[in-house]
Amino acid sequence: MSNWDKEYLKLCRRILTEGKEVENRTGINSIKVPSHNFHFDLSEEFPILQTKQLFFKNAITEILWIYQAKSNDVSWLRARNNHVWDEWVIDSDGIYRTYEEKDGKKILKSEKEFGKEFAGTIGTAYGWIVNRYNLTDYILNSIKNNKTDRRMVMSLWQNEWLDSAVLPSCVWSSEWDVTDGKLNALVHQRSADVALGLPFNVTQYATLLTLFASVSGLEAGTLDWSIKDAHIYVNHVEGIKLQLKREEILNSLSKLSVSELKELKQKLEDEQFEGEITEENESKLRAIDILQTSLKPYLWVNPDIKDFYKFDNSNELKDIKVKQYKHMGKIPFKVAQ
Repeated sequence: MSNWDKEYLKLCRRILTEGKEVENRTGINSIKVPSHNFHFDLSEEFPILQTKQLFFKNAITEILWIYQAKSNDVSWLRARNNHVWDEWVIDSDGIYRTYEEKDGKKILKSEKEFGKEFAGTIGTAYGWIVNRYNLTDYILNSIKNNKTDRRMVMSLWQNEWLDSAVLPSCVWSSEWDVTDGKLNALVHQRSADVALGLPFNVTQYATLLTLFASVSGLEAGTLDWSIKDAHIYVNHVEGIKLQLKREEILNSLSKLSVSELKELKQKLEDEQFEGEITEENESKLRAIDILQTSLKPYLWVNPDIKDFYKFDNSNELKDIKVKQYKHMGKIPFKVAQ
């Protein structure tokens, strides 16, 4: 099991034991703690969760949408089979609408007019801000040509454009530095949906840092992560408990010998063949698969690409691959709007 899994699940347990249940704009209560921090050394581990499946292609194409394509156009993502922003897209008439389900029916919950010029987009957020203030080029130029600069800051939080943003940036700020030939970053997140958003965000910025380092002739260094409001929505609690159960299974099975793991795997596969398929047995099989290899997931970046804008951003992601990734399967979580 990755160190990222351990630290992430520590936060989950902290929220469930120490957190306070509060109301929020979505209408779905959340359980929150006021702040939390993580530290990653990317030379030791690429942070991607194994206790649940992380759809890394969606995570990576989204971060490229923001910083490479510098776009707020949701069709760019949909063309890459990425639908993470579908719930926040402004309709063709320029109105953004949210819905809720009641008695199996989709009921309009709220609407806000942005103007037809923003149809099909998320308004003045994320990539729109990056493009307007030329943030990517500013940071890359500093990283390459002014390595001692202490003003390497990208801020996606621009007050004058908040009203015309469907969802103001959750991960809103990053600070960068070069030390001993390594690129490091500190990322700030004002609000973290721990079940859905946080795993995506961490993997995304670890990827972005690695890409920036690669085209700048540097090594990937450390990534520090600060969260102001770390929360679990109440309708996500059972899924988080399932993930914590998977951690227990991994820890328990890690005490078995190689031969014992092999014997248990054969027993579980025989039971599956006979039709005895349970969530726990499936988790055990996936846990054994993780434990039977000493290989860690890692991010491969095409070393021949020297220009950040030349990295392939198609659905194939030819120049960016997560390799040796083993996980314990999907856990569905419903988006809170």
